[in-house]
Amino acid sequence: MAKGYWITAYRAVNNPDKLAKYVVLAGPAIAAGGGKYLVRGDAAAAYESGIKARTIVIEFASVAAAIATHDSKAYQEALAALGNGADRDIRIVEGME
Repeated sequence: MAKGYWITAYRAVNNPDKLAKYVVLAGPAIAAGGGKYLVRGDAAAAYESGIKARTIVIEFASVAAAIATHDSKAYQEALAALGNGADRDIRIVEGME
């Protein structure tokens, strides 16, 4: 079974305090779903309309595990804490075997 990857690209952080609250809640929620952070930081370079901003890549055992983690009560609480604190894009994709 192919692994699942959760990729988040931040376009802007609107409220650092809300982001900090989100991080405190999101980390344990993602760990509980079996997520392993592979990338977490600012982009070293950006090309082709890319924005040099914070990027996150999390590995899961499967796409289903990543989706279940996103939809979990614990992660939804983290999203509620974030509110409008950041403008970002989240995608969950299947890895290549």
